[in-house]
Amino acid sequence: MVVWIPLSRVFFLCILLLFSLTDLCNSQADFNNKTSTGYLKLRLLHRNPFVSPAQALSLDSHRLSVLYSALQSRKSLKSPVVSGASTGFGQYFVDFRIGSPPQKLLLVADTGSDLVWVKCSACRNCSKHAPGLAFLARHSTTFAPIHCYDPACQLVPHPVKHQPCNHTLLHSTCRYEYLYADESRTSGFFSRETVTLNTSFGRVARLKKLAFGCGFHISGPSVSGASFNGAHGVMGLGRGPTSFSSQVGKRFGYKFSYCLMDYTISPPPTSYLLIGETQPITRKQMMSFTPLHTSALSPSFYYIGIKSVFIDGVGLPIDPSIWALDNQGNGGTVIDSGTTLTFIAEPAYRQVLTAFKKRIRLPRTTDPSSSLDFCVNVSGVANPSLPKLSFRLEGDSVFSPPARNYFIDAAEGVKCLAMRPVTTPSGFSIIGNLMQQGFLFEFDRERSRLGFSRHGCALP
Repeated sequence: MVVWIPLSRVFFLCILLLFSLTDLCNSQADFNNKTSTGYLKLRLLHRNPFVSPAQALSLDSHRLSVLYSALQSRKSLKSPVVSGASTGFGQYFVDFRIGSPPQKLLLVADTGSDLVWVKCSACRNCSKHAPGLAFLARHSTTFAPIHCYDPACQLVPHPVKHQPCNHTLLHSTCRYEYLYADESRTSGFFSRETVTLNTSFGRVARLKKLAFGCGFHISGPSVSGASFNGAHGVMGLGRGPTSFSSQVGKRFGYKFSYCLMDYTISPPPTSYLLIGETQPITRKQMMSFTPLHTSALSPSFYYIGIKSVFIDGVGLPIDPSIWALDNQGNGGTVIDSGTTLTFIAEPAYRQVLTAFKKRIRLPRTTDPSSSLDFCVNVSGVANPSLPKLSFRLEGDSVFSPPARNYFIDAAEGVKCLAMRPVTTPSGFSIIGNLMQQGFLFEFDRERSRLGFSRHGCALP
């Protein structure tokens, strides 16, 4: 979860504000019909294809610490905005072409955040500015800062010390500032711009007046420096009104999907993010569904309900309350594209760990990085036998990932369980992107459900 959540009042604005944020048009394809079979097709990249377990845990732990402390900040309302997930450590990135003429940038694709924002440059003479490091607003003929009196300006948090809006001034721009629990921040002008993207059948779509944060001031470990891994911003895919999926949802049915391919393969196969209705899945490729839930504390996240866990078909005696999302918004399980490992509530984690230890007869060893709890020596074993993990979800669907999704190669001849416990009492469990690999996931916001299938990952 590179993971931003504005104050709760933002989410109670009239839904009509959402539709005023964007006006899509395309000279080569018709997107006026909401039920059109067209869709946006964005290539997903993985910048660290061979990230070590220690690196993954370090990035995920920082992300979770920001996330959980953000929830606590949200409860006490100590800051104008907190980060729900986007800490700059998401693993998958998308090419983003913004402006007229288009400028190519790299954004983190994140289901755990809302705001679309990019690094911006205010240079006047940009001839010496290296291309592709920031969005050069002065080089675009369609860049338009949003006026502070525009209703859309109420969807983003503003700097603590900012001038009151003067609706009589032509150039009184909407200034935003997003703060993070680790004191990172992005601030600048909330603006509108034209975005150019590939669509189905190789066509090109121009999305006019997409609302985004033009960040002239970026600071802190989550969103700057080496920790941001070369990204130039974030494409939020959460449920809030400023997210990319919300802004284009009216024309594409409030649905998006992705299949995260195994990035440990060399060369790694290409993954895609698809916005809208894709090719229908055949009966052989039947998709399973589970309801999506929301939390009052973090309304942008995609929550699913776990009912029980099985190891080799044997149900573990885990109290159902451990998985519950309570009335205050604590607990529950989030599916997140920006967290690498899977984190589950500690009481459940201990039982899962114990069950694996009982069933695996391979010699025990330790993780060379000392970051994962359970590792086995598989040297000389061509096809090690590992127990089958399954999650029974609400809606009577079963998510059964292959063993390679939860036992990863930590070193030559060493496999480790790629799961960690959540020890924060109010924290939620997270199904990370390693566990999701090789499945097609469809986030259907209109029907409030998550679909998944082992099939359908072939390119459309």
